[in-house]
Amino acid sequence: MSKTVTLILVILAIALIAFNATMINFQDPFGDDSLVAWIGIIAPLCAIILLLINQGSKKISDKLK
Repeated sequence: MSKTVTLILVILAIALIAFNATMINFQDPFGDDSLVAWIGIIAPLCAIILLLINQGSKKISDKLK
C-alpha cells in the first residue's frame, strides 16, 4: 500500500470520526443512539492506528533491504 493510499484512507477515517461526532447526543452521551456514534468513532481510530503501524513496518522493511 503506497503512502498516497494510506493518506486517503486516513483522511476518510478522520471524516468518519467527524461525522460520527456530530451524531452524539450530548444530553445522553451513552444512550442507544450515541453508543452507535461512539462505536463509529472508535472503529476509524483503530483503522488509523493499523494504517500507521503498517506504514511504519514498511519503512523498517525498506531499511533492512
